[in-house]
Amino acid sequence: MGTAPALPTIAIVGRPNVGKSTLFNRLIKRRRAIVGDEPGITRDRLYGESEWRGRRLRVIDTGGIIPEEKELIPVAIYSQAKVALGESDAIVMVVDARTELAAPDIELARLLLRTGKPLFLAVNKVDTPKLEAHAEDFHRLGIRNLFPVSAEHGDGVAELLDAILPALPEPETASTGSEVPEKQAEPAEAAAVETVPAEVKVAIIGRPNVGKSTLLNTLTGTERAIVSPVAGTTRDAVDELVSRDGMDFRFIDTAGIRRKGKTKLMAEKLSVVMARKHLESADVALLVIDATEGVTALDANIAGYAHESGRSLIVVVNKWDLVTSARTDGRLPADRKLYEQRARTALKFLAYAPLIFVSASTGRNVDKIYSLLAEVARERRKRISTSEMNRFLKFIDFDRASVPMSKRVKIYYMTQAATSPPTFILFTDRNVKLHFSYARFVENQIRRAFGFKGTPIWIKNRASQ
Repeated sequence: MGTAPALPTIAIVGRPNVGKSTLFNRLIKRRRAIVGDEPGITRDRLYGESEWRGRRLRVIDTGGIIPEEKELIPVAIYSQAKVALGESDAIVMVVDARTELAAPDIELARLLLRTGKPLFLAVNKVDTPKLEAHAEDFHRLGIRNLFPVSAEHGDGVAELLDAILPALPEPETASTGSEVPEKQAEPAEAAAVETVPAEVKVAIIGRPNVGKSTLLNTLTGTERAIVSPVAGTTRDAVDELVSRDGMDFRFIDTAGIRRKGKTKLMAEKLSVVMARKHLESADVALLVIDATEGVTALDANIAGYAHESGRSLIVVVNKWDLVTSARTDGRLPADRKLYEQRARTALKFLAYAPLIFVSASTGRNVDKIYSLLAEVARERRKRISTSEMNRFLKFIDFDRASVPMSKRVKIYYMTQAATSPPTFILFTDRNVKLHFSYARFVENQIRRAFGFKGTPIWIKNRASQ
């Protein structure tokens, strides 16, 4: 395949709560970053694409920078922002027109001027003519290209982009060369065909502080997400694309999901909404469990979100090294088989999901997640022919189903109507909802015959005409 051309990149930087994420959302024309009045909401760097005057651009949103801050998370935010500055072709520094010019603004402007990259000053929150005059005070920062804007309403953003465009490098043309046709998966058998997805979207989900961001960094070999001992450090969802063994995996590290009653800060409440949104756009979810705490009720609730939305699932028991190296009180067995047995009991509805023990901090077993992801992604897209499904139907002994006779239906034939997740339709003698035990029995028989590892199966029924 030809190499995709690199897009000119704009980094948005500034102190906390000046409106960087609002400007980012305005440029990419969607609500990608969490926005709110609480400072410090954005912590990791976020990427998005924009188009202006027929040119595609990459935009990076960064956490609020306070150059001399010594606390753990602000220092990590600064580290993430420096990566964004290194990747950028032009920089937009955002300040708040409604506040006085402060020493951190001056220090940050000096730091950005030293990069030598094209620098533009967006004086944000200019919502009245009076504030437009006030914006001129920010010329004292020494940044020549100054633009009063209102990111929330879109005022002045066009002028800002018009000025940035000539400063960006011309777009590269895609490299030429012989196109290699995409390899198709060989049929597993004549009746079961698996397709290889072009890109597998993987959501990393779980409670706060179970090691999701550490797992993302280990899987991608980057410091892509901020890691700290503070629960709930990740708030926005951040993502990274990794090519491995001929497949592309896009990892999404979502904010820690908490019950609504326990999400006190507005940003954390929004994080739950964003996390579930990104989960629903994924193909596969990695459910991260803290091995030192065992499977909790909240773990099961989070797994339920993924299961009910039809995402494929892999259960990742993280921090396994801490269990095996420490004495346990018997509540958390260090024996893998016994631990898995207990985990399976707590997650009964995920019997189809593979389970893997890892240590994200040391990297142990993390590499094996890739082969599981590839297998589960293929199983998710497996399609069984109608003729094979009906041959299979003849061999099911429905008398073994623990369902009252009054709740049973006669199945004439069945077909697979969809993949991702695999969806089967039973054509029956009555137009009634299938009894739960009956549907589960049919699902178990399908799995025994055809696999579908790691993916939920949806079963529907219709009355045969």
